[in-house]
Amino acid sequence: MTMRSYFPWVAGAVLVAVPFVYHSPYPLHIMIQILIWSFAYTSWSVMGRFGLVSLGHGGFMGIGAYVTALLWNHVGLSPWLGIPIALLAAGALALIVGWPCFRFRITGHYFALVTLALSGIVLQVITATRDYTGGSLGYTPERHKAGESAFLALQFTDKETWYLIALGVWAAGLYIWHLVDRSMSRFALEAISEDEDAAAAAGVNVTKEKLRITVLSAVMTAFAGALYCQYQMFISPDTVSGISVSLQMVFAVVVGGIYVSLGPTAGAVITLLLAETLRISFGTKAVGWDNLVYGVLLVMFIIFLPKGILGSLLEARWLRRRPQQPAPAE
Repeated sequence: MTMRSYFPWVAGAVLVAVPFVYHSPYPLHIMIQILIWSFAYTSWSVMGRFGLVSLGHGGFMGIGAYVTALLWNHVGLSPWLGIPIALLAAGALALIVGWPCFRFRITGHYFALVTLALSGIVLQVITATRDYTGGSLGYTPERHKAGESAFLALQFTDKETWYLIALGVWAAGLYIWHLVDRSMSRFALEAISEDEDAAAAAGVNVTKEKLRITVLSAVMTAFAGALYCQYQMFISPDTVSGISVSLQMVFAVVVGGIYVSLGPTAGAVITLLLAETLRISFGTKAVGWDNLVYGVLLVMFIIFLPKGILGSLLEARWLRRRPQQPAPAE
């Protein structure tokens, strides 16, 4: 095996060892947040890289978080059972919205607007049902009782446990990304993104392929929302749902590199560190500034660095390694 093939295993071992050799709570908290959001951004990029630009993934994340918390508080259903129900709800909603869009050829910016409306609807439903969800004030899952197991309630107080959980989920997200990248569906989806009519003429079931990747992306995003809820033990429409969360996903993936598996992770590092820097530096005076900065940077990256940071670095590396063409003879 080459040194390159060993690198993922060495990097994985180092990441697993972090909480056992470094116990400072705040840095571990930041790393857990980065890992959870990296998984959410990877979930968006699974479909976004094929030209299916969704601005409604904040809605799927909100469904994952709120359904899990509501089932625990009102029904007493363990998150181990509540999360699968939340994922089914997110998948069903993706089918309900996606099928008519793909069936009637609603594509491009029209599809983006439909998903944008979906995100807004989920946000309004959460806010309107304040008697159950807490509305704009937020919602807190109940702490497990003294006689109940923290494992059953999926509630842990130590950062080390949550770090390892988040690390495993993040690695699973990268694995799913690579599975999609190496599957036959990738070629079908790339053909669809280039020319739907030509892909259909070649035998590709356009609606089925689009629905499959959309449901997968929605379910993964809902899982990220449920995990975020269990870790933070507090959720609000602004933090796990709505248009701002959807736009944050787009920004992070575009900045990091939409066609690179680690691009969303790089985007998560940038977005989380930017938000924390603004919060620490300016406190309440900088509320909302991160969204302003996201918007400005997103425009700049789309214009000057469309392949993102990692995508541009890989392209530059490939160009350096490409054999030089001999000059034509005069």
